[in-house]
Order: sequence, then C-alpha cells, then structure tokens
Amino acid sequence: MADMNTDRKGLIICISGPSGAGKGTVVAGVRALIPDMATSVSVTTRPPRGTEQEGVDYYYRTKEQFQDMIARGEILEHDVYCDNYYGTPSTHLRKMSEQGTDTLLDLTVLGSINLKKIFGDTALIIFLMPPSMEVLESRLRNRGTDSEEKIAQRLETAAEEIGRKDEFDYVVVNDDLDTAIAEVMALIDRKRSEQGLN
Repeated sequence: MADMNTDRKGLIICISGPSGAGKGTVVAGVRALIPDMATSVSVTTRPPRGTEQEGVDYYYRTKEQFQDMIARGEILEHDVYCDNYYGTPSTHLRKMSEQGTDTLLDLTVLGSINLKKIFGDTALIIFLMPPSMEVLESRLRNRGTDSEEKIAQRLETAAEEIGRKDEFDYVVVNDDLDTAIAEVMALIDRKRSEQGLN
C-alpha cells in the first residue's frame, strides 16, 4: 500500500511454497483485499498454462532471452525450477520499494529466500504449506497440465522445498483457502505494525 512517508521502504511480501500449494490463488485473494498493493510479475521460461496471460501472470521468455536479461542486470534474483527459469525483474521492484509502496510477489522458495537476503527486514517471506503430500499430489493431478514424470518431479521438489520452510518468517497451511488468506492478511498487518506502517 502506498504511504505518504517517502522515507520508509515499501514492504516486499513474498508468498512461496511447492507447486500446487495454492500460491497463485492465495496471492489473488490478498490482491482482492488490498487492491492498491503493487505486484511484481515474474519472468519465466515455462510455457503459459490454461488462461495465463503475458504480463499478467508471467512474462514468458525463451532461455536465451532470460539469460540475456540476467547479463544486462534486469533480473534481481532467479532460480531454476523443474528445468525452467523463474526470476524477478529488478527495476519495478526496486522502484516500488524506494517509493515506499508495498509489493506482493508469488515466488519460488529460493527466490523468496534470496529476496530476504537482498531486502532484509523490509521483506516478509511466507511459506504456503499444503495440508499433506497426498493433497498436494491430488492438486497437481487435478490441474491436468503435467505428465506423470513431471508430477513425480514436482513432488520430489516439493519435499525438498518443505524441508526449507524453517528459513521463512512464517508458515501458513493452506487447507482452507479463506483461512489461509486471512492468516496471510494478519501477517501483513503484523509486519506493517512492526515497521510502524499501520
């Protein structure tokens, strides 16, 4: 949320978790409740899924284009997940932070951990946890977008990511969407209070 005090840095709020944990849905729920919060659209080399749109869900680039963006310093942080690159464009996020505007991001686990290192106390990183691996597997299968091999790869990666949840500021279990969104909202409010922003 924008603040008239331009001396303060904007919060960088990162939601991470395994594929199928519901990150995109929770982020959309938070955006609906805080419509003036800035968002940062990530860059990826994976193809769009379903109704995803360029510049709304992701910026879709080839691996060569992505590597060129890294070389030009246009990517603040990046990660490789399931053979695809994911990264955070640097210019927009730094501008929002400098202007005192809070920004909400849906990032990979490593992406959130890296942004916390860059932005320190102005970053709030939240790990979105599935209620169980069985539920996670069911969600991935119900998407209908991945092969058996890709689902197995995502589940293996999910187990590794869950092993890093203690590196996050908070863990929210997404077993009920409305409850998960409410918990994330409460954590944002708490962080704003700690920073003297409420």
